[in-house]
Amino acid sequence: MSRSKRAGEAPEHLLRGDALDAWLFGDPRGRSARYRRRVQRILTITLVVANAVGAIVVACLGLFLIPGPSVFSGPSAITTFVVLPLYVLAAFGIGVGVGTVWALRTLRWFSEARPPTADEARATFAVPLRLMVLQGTLWAGAVVLCTVLYGLAEPRNVPRALFSTLFGGIVVCANAFLLAEFALRPVAAQALRFRPRSGRRAGVRARTLLVWATGSAIPVVGVMTLAVFTLFRDDISADKLATTILALGVVMLVFGLLLIELLNRATMAPIRAVRTAMREITQGRLSAEVAVFDGTELGDLQAGFNDMATGLRERDQVRDLFGRHVGESVAAAALASRPELGGEERYVAVLFVDVAGSTELALAQPPAAVVDLLNRFFTVVVEEVEAHDGLINKFIGDAALAIFGAPTVLPYATDSALAAARAVMDRLAAEVPDIAAGAGVASGCVIAGNVGTRERFEYTVIGDPVNEASRLADLAKETGGIAVSRTVVEQSGLAEQRRWEHHQDVELRGRHEKTEVYRPVSPSGSNGAARQPASNGHQHAAR
Repeated sequence: MSRSKRAGEAPEHLLRGDALDAWLFGDPRGRSARYRRRVQRILTITLVVANAVGAIVVACLGLFLIPGPSVFSGPSAITTFVVLPLYVLAAFGIGVGVGTVWALRTLRWFSEARPPTADEARATFAVPLRLMVLQGTLWAGAVVLCTVLYGLAEPRNVPRALFSTLFGGIVVCANAFLLAEFALRPVAAQALRFRPRSGRRAGVRARTLLVWATGSAIPVVGVMTLAVFTLFRDDISADKLATTILALGVVMLVFGLLLIELLNRATMAPIRAVRTAMREITQGRLSAEVAVFDGTELGDLQAGFNDMATGLRERDQVRDLFGRHVGESVAAAALASRPELGGEERYVAVLFVDVAGSTELALAQPPAAVVDLLNRFFTVVVEEVEAHDGLINKFIGDAALAIFGAPTVLPYATDSALAAARAVMDRLAAEVPDIAAGAGVASGCVIAGNVGTRERFEYTVIGDPVNEASRLADLAKETGGIAVSRTVVEQSGLAEQRRWEHHQDVELRGRHEKTEVYRPVSPSGSNGAARQPASNGHQHAAR
C-alpha cells in the first residue's frame, strides 16, 4: 500500500468483515467531519461507560454489600451524601472531559486528514494507556479520600471503603483501556498505515493478564478479604456473609463476561480480517489486504499478511510479464526448476509466418499505422498458435516463429502446426486483408534449450527445421499461401494428410537438394481441424 495516499483516502478493505466494526463506526472512506465526530463520540461514551461501571461497583460493594457500620447516618453521612458525590462529579468531569480533549488534541492529524508524524504516531498508540493512567490517578484520589474520611468517622469502615473504592478503580482502569483501544481502531489503522509501530509494546499476553486480573483475580481477592473480615469480626451475620458472597459472585460473572467479550473482540477482529483476506487470496483475488489496526502481535500478523500478499502480487506480475516475453509454457518450466544453459534434443514442428512486402509497407504508411497493422497481424498468429498448443518462440521483425513440441512434449505436433497454419492464413485473409503473408511449416529434430550467457539467455530451438520453415515461408510469400515440407505431412495423421497435396519440388536457398513442397488441397473454411491425429494409419518418425 502506498504511503503517499492521504489519510482521508481510506481503502475499502478497512470495512472488511468486522475488523473495524463498520456498523458502529460507519464508512471511513470519505473521512468526513461526520465520521470524525462519530469516533469522538464513541471515545467519550467509552470513558463515560467505564466510569459509570466503576461508580456502580463502588456503590454496590461499599454501600450495600460489604458488611460494616452504616454509612447513611452519623458522622459518615456527610461523606456519603456530600463529599463523595462532589468528588465523583468532579472526577467524572475531569476524567471524561480532560481525557477526551487531550486524546483529540493528540489525534489532531486524524481530524486534519493527513499522515501523522513519527511523534504523533507514537502518541496515538499510547492514548489507551494514558487514558488508563489518568483514570487510575483520579480513582487513586478517591481511594485515599474515601478511606481517610470514612476512617475518621468510623475506623471499622476503613477496610470497607478501601476495598470497594480500590476494586471500582481497577474496574474503571481496565474498562477504560480496553474500550479506548476499541474506539480508536480506525485511528490506529491510519497511523499504522503511515508509521508502522516498532519497539517495545504491550502484547496479547499483557492484555489477557489485565482482563484476568480485573475479571477474576480482584473479585476472588475480595471474597478472600471478606473471609478474613469474618474471622476477626463478630458483627457479621451468616445472612450478611452469604449476601455479600453472592453479590461478589454476580459481579465476577457479569463484569468478567463483559471483559472477556472485550478481550475476545480485540483478539478475534484481527484474526477474522486476516481469515477473510486469506479466503480472497485462495480465490485468486491477490489485491486483498487487511487494515493493520492492532498494536500487539496480532498487528504483526496483519502486517505480515499484507507483506505476503504484496509478494504474491509481485510474483504474479513477474510471472505474467515473463510469460508474455517467453511464453507461458517456457515461463512455467523456468519457475518449476532452475534454468541452465544448454538444451536437449526434441522432435518438433516449426511454423514460420512472415509478412510479404514489408519494406513497401513501411514506406507507404506512417510508423504508427505500421505498428498497429503488425499488432493486428501478430494477434491473429498468437491466438491461433496458442489455440493449437504451440509456443510463440520469438518475433523477428515482421515475422513470427512458432514451435510445436517444446518445451512441452506434444505427441501430435505436426498435426497442430498444420492446423494452426491453415487457421492463421484463413483469419489473416478475413481480419487483416491489408497484409499479405506467407507461412512455412517444417519438422524434425532440433536442440531446444537456453542459449546465451549465465547472466542473460533465452529459450529457443536450433536446427535445420527452423531454417527450412523460414525458407518455405519465403517461398509461400510469393503466392500468399502456405508451403510445407513432405516430411511434415507424412508425420501427420490421415485426417490431416487428406488436406494437403503435392505442389512442386524446389531447391530452397542454402540447400543442395530439392524439397517436396505441399500446399492445402483447397482454401480452408474452418479452423476446427482435429488436434489429435486419427489413430488409423497414423505414423510418426522415430524421435
